[in-house]
Amino acid sequence: MKKPLFSFLIFTVLLSCNAKKEVSEVTFSGNPLFPGWYADPEAIIFGDEYWIYPTYSDHFEQPDTSSVFSSEQLAVRKNAINDQYLMQTFFNAFSSKDLTNWTKHSHVLDVKDVKWASYSLWAPSIIEANNQYYLFFSANDIQSNDEPGGIGVAVASTPAGPFKDALGRPLINEFHNGAQPIDQFVFKDDDGQIYMYYGGWRHCNIVKLSDDLLSIEPFDDGEVYKEITPENYVEGPFVFKRNGKYYFMWSEGGWGGPNYSVAYAIGDTPTGPFERIGKILQQDSTVATGAGHHSVLISPNSDDYYIVYHRRPLGVNNPHHRQTSLDKMEFDENGFIKPVKLTFEGVKSKKIEN
Repeated sequence: MKKPLFSFLIFTVLLSCNAKKEVSEVTFSGNPLFPGWYADPEAIIFGDEYWIYPTYSDHFEQPDTSSVFSSEQLAVRKNAINDQYLMQTFFNAFSSKDLTNWTKHSHVLDVKDVKWASYSLWAPSIIEANNQYYLFFSANDIQSNDEPGGIGVAVASTPAGPFKDALGRPLINEFHNGAQPIDQFVFKDDDGQIYMYYGGWRHCNIVKLSDDLLSIEPFDDGEVYKEITPENYVEGPFVFKRNGKYYFMWSEGGWGGPNYSVAYAIGDTPTGPFERIGKILQQDSTVATGAGHHSVLISPNSDDYYIVYHRRPLGVNNPHHRQTSLDKMEFDENGFIKPVKLTFEGVKSKKIEN
């Protein structure tokens, strides 16, 4: 009678060990996702890889700089209202197969390849179309229509670049409806039409892009720059579509302070109307402050959503010391976004299954 019992105990122990082994093999992305001070992360999936294109926010350990400036670019740099912006002259990108292990791609776009851009390369947005990759970006932080700069577009044959300026000038170089031409986000609707949402200074516009993504076309009503600013909007628009509804998201508060946050609205069309529902991402006094300017990753063939955003570590007061982080984004039974929980562990490692 003892032998069967002994065998059962051994079997139970082995099962327990195997269960513990499986638990121990679960890996998480961790937050921040990769070292460095980076902000405004644009996250997207290309093939079987996750990609993130952030703003270079500040030097971390070793300075990273552009090495080539034309005399015209150097002359424009006198317009910068913040010396910090003078170091933001390129974009690095990061790719991963599993959300956990990230590869850095240096200077996928640099001002040496954009003759009209001199500083403040901010908030890139990327899309694949026409067998190419189009990287939209803002440059020079223009304060009026009298300064050179605005929103541009660069093109490459691979997500890692190198990207080259496609127009030789900005796509949008003036204020329309009070919107500073920064913080662009490019969205492709189900019918194939590609829109661009953009705007700082508490105003947001939407425009229709041409098939080649190199010009702007009017809407059916003849309007070109259609303002869709919701209540409390500041900057950083982002849009995704779920169950036939358009989720319009944006950042609120001051980008350099602890109360930076993300709110959203839901509409029936790409142009709204969008009525503010509430905040879903904000600081956590036990984790981080200044959580904002985000994007959303949607896992193929599943209902897994991830929010990719920047935040400031506790105890850090330098507004430029921002880190790229990743957490789960979930919905309730009515389709409303639940408040996001900021974490240090991030999300479980996950490969893309197309």
